[in-house]
Amino acid sequence: MRLAAAVIALLCLLPTSAGAQWLPGQATEAVREVLEIGTSTSEIAITSDFHGADLTIFGALSNTDQLLLAIGQYDVVVVLEGPREDATVRRKERVFGIWVNTRSMTFEAVPHSYSMSSSRMIDDLTTPLELTDQGIGIDHIPLTPVGFVGDGSNLGEFRDAFRRLQQGGGLYDRNPSGVRFVSSNLFKASLRLPANIPNGVHTVRAYLFKSGLFVTEKSLPLRVIKTGIEQTITDAAHEQPILYGFAAVLLAVITGWGASLIFRKD
Repeated sequence: MRLAAAVIALLCLLPTSAGAQWLPGQATEAVREVLEIGTSTSEIAITSDFHGADLTIFGALSNTDQLLLAIGQYDVVVVLEGPREDATVRRKERVFGIWVNTRSMTFEAVPHSYSMSSSRMIDDLTTPLELTDQGIGIDHIPLTPVGFVGDGSNLGEFRDAFRRLQQGGGLYDRNPSGVRFVSSNLFKASLRLPANIPNGVHTVRAYLFKSGLFVTEKSLPLRVIKTGIEQTITDAAHEQPILYGFAAVLLAVITGWGASLIFRKD
């Protein structure tokens, strides 16, 4: 009797246990898209004749909606961010006929360089609010001032000046057609690295959008290093600054003395 009662109790529990897992007509959780990326190289070597380079990024999408994929509702933005550091922008004004720095503003932890490619214009890809939330695009990089800025009336002016200086120096760049889908779920992106790209660890970021909404992102590190005599001079300047200074002065003296001997007139 006890065995029969135990069997009956177990049978009564089975439907309840199964019902806790799934019921007919119950909505199942949607599977989120997956983004994977890879780079053509993990390290960029800077030599004395370095004039810039092109970086290729390959990517793949999975768990996508095939209908939305077929009608082009998926977009990808790929970015190469340089090392982050504080950046100071100074404003020059003419005082008594001399141009002097009168005002300055420092922005906290901004990328030293920023190269971006996208499958189309990012302004057509999603809303400005979405871009600002994710910090995607030159116009949407967070520029947070350090210290007291008064009433903030000059904040926009200094932000615009910083972006203008970075773009003028080739450190900030964008390509609205640099991402191309080579198949239904495979894409290829190309980023231009400037000749004055900073040394250090950079970050490759890929952002996936679906119908104008941010879905996910993926990131990879990329090392940019100096090689040869450039690296030796850089290491000496940072690791032994006193000896480096003496060597620089000695070299200048020898060069000046040698030039005076060569070009002196009898």
